[in-house]
Amino acid sequence: MALLLHPRLPSHPPRAATQHHPAISDGSCLVPLPGLAWKRMPFAVTCRAARVKEAAPTTRAAPPPPASLAKEAHKYFDHAVVTVRAGDGGHGAVLAMPPAPSADAAKPRGRFNRVEKKSKKVSYKRNYDGSVALPTGGHGGDVVVYADEAEETLLRFHEKARYCAKRGGNVGAAGGTLSSRMHSGFAGETLRIPVPVGTVVKRKKGTVLADLDHPGDEVLVARGGQGGISLIDVPEYRRRKAMALSPNIIRDASDKVLTHGQPGEEVSLELILRVVADVGLVGLPNAGKSTLLSAITLARPDIADYPFTTLMPNLGRLGGDPALGALQFSSEATLADLPGLIEGAHLGKGLGRNFLRHLRRTRAIVHVVDAAADDPVNDYKIVREELRMYNPQYLERPYVVVLNKIDLPKAHDRLSSLALEISSIGCEEAHNKNDINDTRNANISKHQVPLDAEVEGSEKELEDYPRPQAVVAASVLRHIGIDEMLKEIRAALRKCFDHKLPEP
Repeated sequence: MALLLHPRLPSHPPRAATQHHPAISDGSCLVPLPGLAWKRMPFAVTCRAARVKEAAPTTRAAPPPPASLAKEAHKYFDHAVVTVRAGDGGHGAVLAMPPAPSADAAKPRGRFNRVEKKSKKVSYKRNYDGSVALPTGGHGGDVVVYADEAEETLLRFHEKARYCAKRGGNVGAAGGTLSSRMHSGFAGETLRIPVPVGTVVKRKKGTVLADLDHPGDEVLVARGGQGGISLIDVPEYRRRKAMALSPNIIRDASDKVLTHGQPGEEVSLELILRVVADVGLVGLPNAGKSTLLSAITLARPDIADYPFTTLMPNLGRLGGDPALGALQFSSEATLADLPGLIEGAHLGKGLGRNFLRHLRRTRAIVHVVDAAADDPVNDYKIVREELRMYNPQYLERPYVVVLNKIDLPKAHDRLSSLALEISSIGCEEAHNKNDINDTRNANISKHQVPLDAEVEGSEKELEDYPRPQAVVAASVLRHIGIDEMLKEIRAALRKCFDHKLPEP
């Protein structure tokens, strides 16, 4: 007996469904099941031609995630590496000579055989030597970095680390024919990148380009590419006539390379922020530096009773010295509150000591010591030792020691002995350079040691550096001794008005 099948159910799978091209990565086929039904089953084919090429590993470091920038801004606010690229030059054009007037143009035309008016002679722009001034491609945009007072940190350069200027415009030559309506390409707009005042711009692992320590200072870091020139393409039999117009004649197919604009410069820059301040506040954590800054300036830093409250330098403006008289606004000074130092900061303990670079521009240092601590003298030596190991020239600057928290009974009882012991650490500072030279010459003549035998930058102990200019007892929280402290700070500023730390 014949088996009757449904007309819509095929008696056998179609061959087209079982044959597939080897390049197909996925598909389906009909598979027989027990009974009278066929089911379409998916399948997958692996093909070498369909494999996706793996992305080449990049050597560029990935930017920190936004969460790290928000929570650990103190690690990124004063250092950044960016890549800038100037704009490429615009392209020139290959121009053809205008067609010569035909002989039929001079024949009489019209009902009364009137001759048409001759066209006006075309006049081209000329160079100083009389040749035709051919248009050129626009100059690529330059990249300029400038100091802006509105900027405070370098955090935004971690979010966007590449900046590109616009390219120059191409030559506008309609129809590609030499005419008086041609114009050169427009120059690319200069890209101006703002950075905080006090930023040092240097090439990555290279030389320093500029130190932008004043508002408005700027430096050109990348030049835009030069635009391409235009050339005239004429047959060889008309080349001599065209040479009378311009020397830019195509003589060979390789000459067309001159119409291409030059690429702009691309450089990697390292931006280092050094806070511009006159006085730096240093000390151990919880010594009262932020409270001191808020007491004598209008700054409002974060203040709490736990260590490392200050993670980034805080700036405050100190008013003018009233002892100088009226209209002496030049006596104002900027104070910088730096994060706390601990013993072993040079080994990376605590917040480290990289933020000490912000003391480089300061002229005086205020050392805040917690007089109620277990051993204030040892705390004073720890901070001085960290400063010496980072940059010994910091200890050569005038500095004032502030014994804070004297309102506590523990500090009040030993105040006089603390002030005497701290003020005795160090040596007598010579009044001028002549006294230093006389003393040095006397020592040389006494011991018969030549001057060249002295090693510059030799190791010195803390006792070999100048003593503090003043040791002031104060309680910033209770506003005790604030006037005397301000008097000593202004005196230190007057003493080192012309003092500048030499560049490394």
